Amino acid sequence: MRLYDDLAQQTMTLAPQGHEMTLYVCGITPYDTTHLGHASTYVAFDVLVRYMEWQGYAVRYCQNVTDIDDDILRKGREVGEDWQKLGNRWTSYFIQDLTALNVRPPDYYPRATDVIEDIIGAVQKLLAAGVAYAGDGSVYFDVDRFPEYGALSHIPRSEMLPVANARGNRPDDRYKRHPLDFVLWQAQAPGEPAWPSPWGPGRPGWHIECSTMAERFLGETIDVHGGGADLAFPHHESEIAQAVCATGAERFARFWMHTAMVRHDGEKMSKSLGNLVMVRDLLREWSPDALRLYLASHHYRQEWSYSLSDLEEAGRLAAGLRAAATAASGRGAALEPEPAWMMLRGALDDDLNAPAAAGALVRLGREIVEAASAGRDVRHAQQELRVMAGLLGLRLDAGAPEERVQKGWEKHLKRFE
Repeated sequence: MRLYDDLAQQTMTLAPQGHEMTLYVCGITPYDTTHLGHASTYVAFDVLVRYMEWQGYAVRYCQNVTDIDDDILRKGREVGEDWQKLGNRWTSYFIQDLTALNVRPPDYYPRATDVIEDIIGAVQKLLAAGVAYAGDGSVYFDVDRFPEYGALSHIPRSEMLPVANARGNRPDDRYKRHPLDFVLWQAQAPGEPAWPSPWGPGRPGWHIECSTMAERFLGETIDVHGGGADLAFPHHESEIAQAVCATGAERFARFWMHTAMVRHDGEKMSKSLGNLVMVRDLLREWSPDALRLYLASHHYRQEWSYSLSDLEEAGRLAAGLRAAATAASGRGAALEPEPAWMMLRGALDDDLNAPAAAGALVRLGREIVEAASAGRDVRHAQQELRVMAGLLGLRLDAGAPEERVQKGWEKHLKRFE
């Protein structure tokens, strides 16, 4: 399989070390979830996980919950709700939505607040390495001490600050040496939650949360790290700087995989713009298979816009696949599914080309319906159709998500109820 690496800016062979692939995907900040952009990201990584597992790899997958940061504290104040209760409630909604979409759960689903001691230890390592400095109870990473800063996002240093500011950076913090330096540990502000640390009470910065969790659960160098394209800078850029400096590893991740933004009426779909299309609203009218086929009709690296007509077409295709899976077989010449398999594998091997893979699946479904109508034996083709559909996370005629999906997410859900 060949996958595009955003750091190298080219498509390369994905070859995990041994028979295990380690995967870290940045999770939600739990409020106002799950919108179509979230679903697009986590379904894309679900297809990657399913395909690697089908090839015989064990996948060790970690996805985090950013349960403490500026955004969730601000949202809690806006709605008058405790930040923990707010986060738990929206995380529960997210889990329910991904379960309905038949998304394979991560093996590890930590909250940032679960690893405070690990984060403090990582900050201490960065101070000892001379790439961080403390000021009035906060600790900052000195970006000038990491010349490779910018290698992932390919943004010139002169253009970084406006982008960082739009994504949570505080340039006028008077304790910073440079406006682009980012916070590792943030001193407690009045009325905010805090944890004890060597620098005084405070809470972790956003970037150090993810690099710490990735190292704790997956190791110093992981195979694939990913998330939405808007996380490449400054979040993932900063993760690389922290991880490499804290561990001394040559690389933090072998592949950086980012999913493109989803738009609505020409604008990026986002909480701040208030133009979210919510998954649970769509699932009231459309089947999970229809929604997954709709998501699969877009390549994970290509921006796209929500379209009702395209979703309606996906609904028709989903119904056609269910009809193919349940068609009564004849006893005539058997339908051979191997050509469809070759098309599907070739598509997924080519940078996870889900649209082409879905096309191969739909084509086989139509062939099965036609062959069954002609009295041909389609039993083997139907069995293979189910396996192929499983790689895209489709249920077909199953009335519920896969058992491993339900049990895995139920285990995680208990921690947020």
